[in-house]
Amino acid sequence: MQRVAVINVVGLSESLLGPRMPRLTAFAAKAGRRSFRPAFPAVTCTAQSSMLTGTCPREHGIVGNGWYDRESAEVRFWKQSNHLVRGRKVWEELREKLPGFTCAKLFWWYNMYSSADFAMTPRPLYPADGRKVFDIHTQPMDWRDEVKAALGEFPFPSFWGPMAGIPCSEWIAASARWTEERVSPTLSLVYLPHLDYGLQKYGPGAPEMEADLAAIDRVAGDLIDYYESRGIRPLVVSEYGISPVERPVHLNRLFRDQGWIQVKDELGRETLDAGGSRVFAVADHQVAHVYLQDPGMLREVRGFLDEVPGVDEVRSAGEMWGGEARAGDLVAVTESDAWFTYYYWDDDAKAPDFARTVDIHRKPGYDPAELFIDPALHFPKWEVMKFLAKKKLGMRGLLEVVPLDAGLVKGSHGRDVVPEGERPVLLGGSGEVAGAEDVYGEILRAVTG
Repeated sequence: MQRVAVINVVGLSESLLGPRMPRLTAFAAKAGRRSFRPAFPAVTCTAQSSMLTGTCPREHGIVGNGWYDRESAEVRFWKQSNHLVRGRKVWEELREKLPGFTCAKLFWWYNMYSSADFAMTPRPLYPADGRKVFDIHTQPMDWRDEVKAALGEFPFPSFWGPMAGIPCSEWIAASARWTEERVSPTLSLVYLPHLDYGLQKYGPGAPEMEADLAAIDRVAGDLIDYYESRGIRPLVVSEYGISPVERPVHLNRLFRDQGWIQVKDELGRETLDAGGSRVFAVADHQVAHVYLQDPGMLREVRGFLDEVPGVDEVRSAGEMWGGEARAGDLVAVTESDAWFTYYYWDDDAKAPDFARTVDIHRKPGYDPAELFIDPALHFPKWEVMKFLAKKKLGMRGLLEVVPLDAGLVKGSHGRDVVPEGERPVLLGGSGEVAGAEDVYGEILRAVTG
């Protein structure tokens, strides 16, 4: 039994390796490198579920980072229970094969209530007075206080939002070392998200990426050296590569023009009434699940989508994934330089109150604009200070700093047909890896030898 650490460097692709990432490039030269076909959709939750179950959404059920729950008539994004992922996980198979095997799952998604032996994941507290308090969830539960006492509070603002940056990846890497020294798991799964932020904000070819590439190369390189010094075999994997984009596609606005979307006025702001809409889209990067209340509209909607500028193809979820209820009736895919927004309002003055905030659970779709500070704000720090002052006084308020300009976004992902340089990579594997689901077998082989 070989101890293994799988380091997930999100957004890493063949085109990024080279002089700008000397340590990861050196590791690839020593341990081997191969690119593989992304999962579909090529998004975090689907990709990770495919890698950890060895199956596709037809079996594991994770059709995106979020979907429309038909029973509750609600769009749900970034849920965390591992019970949502169907099928046997790689650590469960290894535990059956190898007596004494243990697994630590550190910040990979769907990390609450899993059968992994040890886990850490971001999890804010939501008191009844409307506050949001940054925190983490751990298994065992007492690790929560112990790891924070050792490493300090998890730097949650750097995990997502306008302040997203390297501190959270540094903290996660430190938590991986803390876990190793405490319990020495057989398999460690470590999530390093930093590279994803700049690639979406600036695009893969932007000069601003030089610092981001150097930063994650340092963090990942240090972690590889640490594991190797303890006789642990590192594997480096990524979920997808990033494509440069310049065209946002607003499907829900187009559906609204057709009279298919229903909105609700809530105190002068508009919210999407998904359960009352004849057709609507749940946008997830370069892929959108399109849900129909009336199956008889299928041909009409598909024909409409085929004519939308920026849409490359429309797939049938039924043909791809059988009767998977979470999926849309149709799945739209953008052209390589485009991506889908969740926007459904026509007047920014009527945008919902969460639109200008970081609110990954309330928005009925993914919003990469949350990575930006609205350039129209002349004194954004003053807005933050006012918000914090209100919180200190026990008052409620919104931190409205996120822009509504989708054109700011310069990188995206989700397509499974991408150029070789934009495909995800596996560094350190030993077999053939055709697609994301094959990473499962690589982990098995690495641990069992």
